[in-house]
Amino acid sequence: MSDRDELLQIVRQVKEHAAWLERGGVAGVPRAIGESARPRAAATATATATATGNASVNARVNMNANATPNADGVAKRALALVRDELGDCTRCKLHPLRKNIVFGVGNPDAPLVFVGEAPGGDEDRTGEPFVGAAGQLLTKMIVAMGLSREEVYICNILKCRPPGNRNPEPDEIAECEPFLKKQLAAIRPRMIVCLGKFAAQCLLRSDAPISRLRGQFKSYEGIPLMPTFHPAFLLRNPSAKREVWSDLQLVMAELDRLGIARRKS
Repeated sequence: MSDRDELLQIVRQVKEHAAWLERGGVAGVPRAIGESARPRAAATATATATATGNASVNARVNMNANATPNADGVAKRALALVRDELGDCTRCKLHPLRKNIVFGVGNPDAPLVFVGEAPGGDEDRTGEPFVGAAGQLLTKMIVAMGLSREEVYICNILKCRPPGNRNPEPDEIAECEPFLKKQLAAIRPRMIVCLGKFAAQCLLRSDAPISRLRGQFKSYEGIPLMPTFHPAFLLRNPSAKREVWSDLQLVMAELDRLGIARRKS
């Protein structure tokens, strides 16, 4: 096992243990031996009292509640190792055409990860996923769920833009997929939303159309996964927004069941 793979395995074990502690009522991980962990009830009472007079503090408490406790940023460091391994990638035929590698953006300890298919022109220019018209729609969807881009993690299967925004090709997916899986292993989210057929088919090892996959939870390595339509598809087919919102409502209900904080209207 390589050092990187060993670190990613440690990440998974630490986050699973932290999640187990959280379910048992521990609100955080002690920084040193002898430092007691706060019971969740006490932390909640303190946060509630403070929030009565200070809305900004309440917002910070909600954001912190969404992050799985970690050993001093281990998920962030694991993601950095994945990015270092990707390097100035020349593994497939897309690399001579790109301006920027588009790795991912958001909270390394995110409870929810959105996975798309590939960068477009705006993403290629900026190096950040989902910043064009489809990205603006995705941001609105995330906000409507009571979250923000800073609280989730957003990435694609492909890290380079296909020419003319064409569909990803099998050889390109084959080269990039291991890095997507390492990103997910580093983050170990509580839930994944796949945007479009390529992301869903890739992670689910399925050739079923997205119209048949969407609307019900699947599983990726034990993580609940919701396939839904890509925001770019919604821009071309606005009538499908109702179906996507139905899918996201199922995601929100599961977030609530898991006790993951989000702002509710």
